[in-house]
Amino acid sequence: MVDSVCGFPGRLRREKAGTKGAAINLVRKRKMEALEGKKLPEKLRRATFKFSEIARDALAWSKAEKRHYRDDLSRMLLLLEWFGERAAESITSVEIEARIRRCAEERGWAASTVHHYRSLLSLVYRLGIRNGKVVTNPVRAVPNRREDNSRVRFLSLDEEKRLRAVMHAKYPEHIPELDLALNTGLRRTDMYVRLTWERVNLGLRLATIPRSKNDDPHHVRLNKSALAALEVFRSRGDGTGRVVRNAEEKALGGYNHWFWRALRDAGIKDFHWHDWRHTGASRLLMRGASLRAVQEFLGHKTLAMTMRYGHLSHEYQLGVVELLDSPSDTTTDTEHLGDFREEAMHVN
Repeated sequence: MVDSVCGFPGRLRREKAGTKGAAINLVRKRKMEALEGKKLPEKLRRATFKFSEIARDALAWSKAEKRHYRDDLSRMLLLLEWFGERAAESITSVEIEARIRRCAEERGWAASTVHHYRSLLSLVYRLGIRNGKVVTNPVRAVPNRREDNSRVRFLSLDEEKRLRAVMHAKYPEHIPELDLALNTGLRRTDMYVRLTWERVNLGLRLATIPRSKNDDPHHVRLNKSALAALEVFRSRGDGTGRVVRNAEEKALGGYNHWFWRALRDAGIKDFHWHDWRHTGASRLLMRGASLRAVQEFLGHKTLAMTMRYGHLSHEYQLGVVELLDSPSDTTTDTEHLGDFREEAMHVN
């Protein structure tokens, strides 16, 4: 049996033919029918699947295979708002790009957030192709935004003062979330989802995230402000399960319902939740903490990741350049060269 692929506008159809010659003749026949405007035989028409159906398959796969299933679930809710009951194959790359761009502008998404939504959409279609429910992945034609990992946006003391004034007036129950984020450097998912009371030791002033973004445990030291925030959260529950809760003792999964409105009311632009980490790290360095200490605060796996904040450490940078003013009366340049040559000989 030989397959013949018959092309109708925008689609590929597969039929079986006995021999190669028969397959060639069948392809010619179908092309002629297409030119004449004839429809394919009923038995060759494929079933049409809704976006919600292939999205459900992708979530099932994510739950079984991925660590960050909850993130996929949260993002999928928005994608279902966009495309839920639409035929999956009717959604174009142009439409997807326009949706993502508009939402990124309205919600102030970082490039990394755009990347996450694009990746999830692509996963939906890749699995849909594998399951035989769609034949193409329109997301492949959607350009990805380049992520700027060098961006360091931190909140100034004046901006924080304005934000806290808005918080006290309109969102007072969420102030402990702000305090905990600023004083621990925890990522959103670590703080709202992974941080549970079983992993908090108030006596030792220590919280532990067993598996952080870099797959290693992250031990978080708790200062007085962080402890005060935790005491508020403890009063909102029975001391078990997730830490971050609202006044009705319901565990919270995020900040979207208040954070963006508070920033707008305070007149603060270009600030994202992840920038609380930048704010905490930057203030530590500007107040004299070492880069190694900031690395531990942020839970970075390597010091290289923390070096983006190095320009904020005035004492560190000043100490480096002052080495040039130091007298060189102990060893000469030629003596140093001799040391290097001797070391190289040992290595070789």
